[in-house]
Amino acid sequence: MKRILLIALLALLSQSCKIGKNYQGTEFVQPGSYSQEDPARSVGLDSVKTDSLKLTTSDLKWWALFDDPVLDSLIGLAMENNRDALIAAENVLQGRLALKNQNAELLPKFDASGEAQRGNFLLNNVGDAQNQVLGLASANWELDLWGRLRRRSEAARASLVASEYGYRGVMLSLISEVATTYFALLRAKSQYEISRSNATSRDSMLRLIQLRYDKGIVPIIDVDQATIQYTIAAGAVPQYERQIVQLQNTLSILLGQNPGPLATGKPLKDQRYEIDLPLARPVDLLSRRPDVIAAEYQLIAQNARVGAAQGDRLPGLSVSALVGISANSFGNLSFENPLWTLSGQLAGPLFYWGQLKRQVGIEDSRRFQALYQYQNTIFFALKEVEDVLAEIRTTQNEIDIAERRKEAALRAQFLSRERYNMGVTSYLEFLEQQRQAFDAELLLESLRANLLSAHVKLYKALGGGWLTREAQQEEATGKQ
Repeated sequence: MKRILLIALLALLSQSCKIGKNYQGTEFVQPGSYSQEDPARSVGLDSVKTDSLKLTTSDLKWWALFDDPVLDSLIGLAMENNRDALIAAENVLQGRLALKNQNAELLPKFDASGEAQRGNFLLNNVGDAQNQVLGLASANWELDLWGRLRRRSEAARASLVASEYGYRGVMLSLISEVATTYFALLRAKSQYEISRSNATSRDSMLRLIQLRYDKGIVPIIDVDQATIQYTIAAGAVPQYERQIVQLQNTLSILLGQNPGPLATGKPLKDQRYEIDLPLARPVDLLSRRPDVIAAEYQLIAQNARVGAAQGDRLPGLSVSALVGISANSFGNLSFENPLWTLSGQLAGPLFYWGQLKRQVGIEDSRRFQALYQYQNTIFFALKEVEDVLAEIRTTQNEIDIAERRKEAALRAQFLSRERYNMGVTSYLEFLEQQRQAFDAELLLESLRANLLSAHVKLYKALGGGWLTREAQQEEATGKQ
């Protein structure tokens, strides 16, 4: 009974202390607001709790703001079937198993063995040949006096959480990439139709110029110039056709399926461009962005590894027990007179030429690396938001200007054609206005796709999961 009480006391003491410093957080000075933020923007509420890592299409509904059912279905397919997402999910599973393995180091381990021998040299006795049958069961328990094993469990737990937020980051990147590729596909289809329309129009004009030349009304240079303008528009058609095929193949891979044609929803011009995405404070990125949270948990894990390395320099205490039976045949095996041993062992490093001390230094250096990586991740997060805010603001301005340019160019093209048909102006003037109108139409479609992609980038930069106030109220009403 005294031995049992002594072992229980030692076990209690082993849980009372942990060598090394506990993680106390990291001080980081952040700006109170974004320099590129529009003061008129409203701050919305978060629809996804940062402690919830179960990602489903019902958790992250931001893309529904575009009101495109086809985009909704594509994102849903990608979240279920994308191979990168499945790889990230396996990383989480490995982290959970690694944590369970590490926690098992705190528990006693049990072994069993059996042995049968025959010979004339058994148990250091020389004589006639005889038999020996031996069965043993043993237990060994390392008491975690200094918290070395608990520090390793702490590191494994932090690494698991980091992998979970890494999985969340992969999912957010996946959503962003699917939406961006989808809008690029819409842009290529729109520019393809513009090129076909212009090629058809220029082909008709070329036929008319050819007829006028045949009747001696216009010079051959007008025919050549009309031919050049037709081939420019016609040559753009296969370029955008190629882009459509390549973007469809890219999108198919993101969906986790074989490359091939994909249906699209609303055309680019009918997409929603006025997206009021809630914008919180820069400090909120620390609790929203998966990469920032994962980087901090990596720092927590490394801090725990420093404590574990310090524990390796201290002596360890282990308790062992053995019980068994022995006889000269299987029929004589009995538990009436068992073999048993109970022992304790205190062992520690004595002289390792500074190896263990230097290992602590290595782990501490890695802790600084993790700290700097965490700080860099925050810097990058702030930069990304600032860049995207500037991109949205300036692209909106570009679109306003491009729309005016398109309207003016199309009007000038029409008037120049009428003036040319009436013989008021030269064909060169009409060709220039035709070129300007074609370029203006293509540019506007590119800018529209860029603006939609910029909204997607902002969603990703802010950590994802945003909903409009109306959507939040509808979701709350539905839950009631």
